[in-house]
Amino acid sequence: MKTLHVDLGERSYPIYIGTDLLGRPELVSPHVRGSQVMVVTNETVGPLYLEKTLQAFAAFETGHVVLPDGEQYKTLETWNRIFDALLERRFDRRCTLVALGGGVVGDITGFAAACYQRGVDFIQIPTTLLSQVDSSVGGKTGVNHPLGKNMIGAFHQPRCVLADTATLQTLDSRQLAAGIAEVIKYGLINDPEFLAWLEEHMAALTGRDPQALAFAIERSCADKAVVVAKDEREAGSRALLNLGHTFGHAIETGMGYGRWLHGEAVATGMVLAAELSERLGWIGSADVERARALIARAGLPVQAPAELSADRFLELMAVDKKVIGGKLRLVLMEGLGQSVVTDRFDPADIRAVIEAHHARAA
Repeated sequence: MKTLHVDLGERSYPIYIGTDLLGRPELVSPHVRGSQVMVVTNETVGPLYLEKTLQAFAAFETGHVVLPDGEQYKTLETWNRIFDALLERRFDRRCTLVALGGGVVGDITGFAAACYQRGVDFIQIPTTLLSQVDSSVGGKTGVNHPLGKNMIGAFHQPRCVLADTATLQTLDSRQLAAGIAEVIKYGLINDPEFLAWLEEHMAALTGRDPQALAFAIERSCADKAVVVAKDEREAGSRALLNLGHTFGHAIETGMGYGRWLHGEAVATGMVLAAELSERLGWIGSADVERARALIARAGLPVQAPAELSADRFLELMAVDKKVIGGKLRLVLMEGLGQSVVTDRFDPADIRAVIEAHHARAA
């Protein structure tokens, strides 16, 4: 087992990474400050891992909530089901929520913890690669709105993150690839050495090699922990972690939540960001092809959906958390492994990049 730390002063917490960690109460019990634990999971993960997770919290009064599975259920209506369970069981303000599942479960549970009795503790137990390398770390929580993804939420840090790599063996190939998209993101943002490692070991990752997965998770979490420690609430440099996300969120919202997995949309979004960077003269065509080829080797889409017109894309991108004072900011590349947050582009350039995708598709 490896232990990393997110350094946030009194809100600091450990990230435990290893195999077969779910049944180890000594890892999670010290992070429960009260006597009540509510485990939140979904219909897919629950049958696999709920019983073992509840056993780890056997020293406490426990309850559980099973939510429907899918991005389309990341709503205020689903979120409210957690409060129903907490209030029915009369859980108090010293209770702890446990998010057992992927990014949707983690985001909904964390947001519920941020709001229940004005804030209670929660623990992240991510069971997908995407949630282990990204959404479980950093304290971003929330739900979607029909007009925009993750537009309702709060910053609320977990007490600890327990990433059991054994859970990745039950992931389907599409979900695994979606997680690899977020892994690639760290290399493209600010870790060129990791990017080169990914190019060399992509076959091992897609083949679920335990050592390759463990290294990729550890390196991704370490990269993210450094960024979050410097900018917890995304006032500046943390926005770099959104490479590909503004394009990707537009795809998810425009296509209907759940049709494209988050990682799939982000993968295409990173390709669009690279192509826009090339159009601005910041990187060369060889850099774009290198990024596109790596993403494709992971089994991820590199082509924007033809169903989304350039007008619709721009309309959806305008409803984004990185719009400040009516000005859209994007994460673009000045080199592979060298990204920046910028508003130094013309919307016409975005339109041209999207229309080029449509032309290729036709």
